Amino acid sequence: MSRLVVALFVFVFAALPAFAASCGNNASGFGPWLEDFKRRAVASGISPRTAQAALNGVTYNPKVIRLDRSQKSFKLSFDQFRQRRAPAGTIALGRKQLRNNQRLLSSIEKSYGVAPEILVAIWGLESGFGRFSGNMPVFRSLATLAYDCRRSQFFTAELYAALVIADRGYMSPSAMVGAWAGELGQTQFLASNYVRYAVDYDRDGRRDLIRSRADVLASTANYLRQKGWRPGGDWSPGTRNYAVLREWNRAEVYRQTIAYFATELRR
Repeated sequence: MSRLVVALFVFVFAALPAFAASCGNNASGFGPWLEDFKRRAVASGISPRTAQAALNGVTYNPKVIRLDRSQKSFKLSFDQFRQRRAPAGTIALGRKQLRNNQRLLSSIEKSYGVAPEILVAIWGLESGFGRFSGNMPVFRSLATLAYDCRRSQFFTAELYAALVIADRGYMSPSAMVGAWAGELGQTQFLASNYVRYAVDYDRDGRRDLIRSRADVLASTANYLRQKGWRPGGDWSPGTRNYAVLREWNRAEVYRQTIAYFATELRR
């Protein structure tokens, strides 16, 4: 992405409090809200064709609201969480992925300085090494959450970022399928992080975090490096690199599990 595009993107994000229309706590006002958002998005630089392709026919999704209100796994203890998300079988699969992708992971480590074990641990925790990246239309999820009053400003920014992804040709709107909160790809990038940190590591002209393993792992490494990851450094609790993992996920139990998983992979 050019410096000009980045500057414009940051400018639009900075203006989002004024950009966002009024929120709602049920489906009754969603249609008018979405039409207003669409007009504002086009006025802010999104092409009418992209806005129509991404948002025409989008409806409020009450399932997304239920899921947003029932996030309980991060309240588990570390032992409970790691036993659920990183059991012995998953760690064994991670070791296999390290072997099978050794050349790619070594190349990425040379480029970005992030240890292969950390990348594989995140990959495994986020999507089971790409086996399941989500099956929900991203624009419907993000529009629902942007309209909802609980975190409207945050998800309005993410909805706009998703439009940027489509408008820049990184992905078509119909291909943008992911997790319930709109995360995309095998390591579950928020749309804004996709725009800022995704890279075309396989050099096919697209930043594809759904189908390209090279783009997925390199983009994850780029994200961590840009957030302050120190090449060759430890990632155990209390270190600089462990603090960087907070940028990936703010839940302490999740960061502990990434560090645990990566350490087990190195044994």
